[in-house]
Parts: sequence; structure tokens; C-alpha cells
Amino acid sequence: MAAGVQRNTKQRRAIQEVFRAAERPLSPEEILERARVHVKGIGQATVYRSIAGLLSDQFIVPVDIPGHPSRYELAGLKHHHHFACMGCGRVFELEGCPYNGETDVPRGFTVTGHEVILYGRCDHCQGAA
Repeated sequence: MAAGVQRNTKQRRAIQEVFRAAERPLSPEEILERARVHVKGIGQATVYRSIAGLLSDQFIVPVDIPGHPSRYELAGLKHHHHFACMGCGRVFELEGCPYNGETDVPRGFTVTGHEVILYGRCDHCQGAA
């Protein structure tokens, strides 16, 4: 098998299905937990190898939230932003975009992209407090 080419194993297919079913960015630990529903003996090393391969294949993209471990979500989703729960550490997708292109930027500057991250407590953590 050529370097960098991964086989389409039942473990990798299970992880792909986890991402297709996910409604929010997932940590490697969450991916492992959900993949074990499909493949009982799947291990953490397999999850990390699959993440690397799925990133390389552009099936998933990283979601980087300062102060939080890396999360991953399906590539090609409609433009959106994220909410990071300071209670449980989960990250959620926010629909829509509050940026309308009218934010003041210094004269001569051009905006080429942006990211909005909201921090707070999710409904579960809010109820537990």
C-alpha cells in the first residue's frame, strides 16, 4: 500500500459515521466513545490514526478553540461559528454569522476571514449549577 493511503476498514467507516451523525465538533475521546458503539474493540491509537487520515483526505477539519483541546467536524459545512461550554468543555455549532462586513478595520486593511467563539455554559451545565 502506498505511503499515506489508508485502508477503508470497519473502524474507519465507523469513525466516518460518527462524524456524519455528530451535531457538533467532537474531541478524540468523544469520537472513541461513539465509535465503540459500532466497533467494540476500537482503540485510541486507531482513532488518532483515523483522524490524521480523515484530515489528510479533507473529510474533517479541526476546530481550534483557545484553551480547549482540539475538536473535529465534517469538512464542507456551511459557514458557522462555535460556542464553548466552560462547564463541561463541549463545543457546539452556532447557526448563522453575526459578522456583516461592516466592522471597522484600519484604513487600507482587507478582511479575509473571521472566527467568532462564544463562551459560557450549555443548557446541561446551566441546569446542573
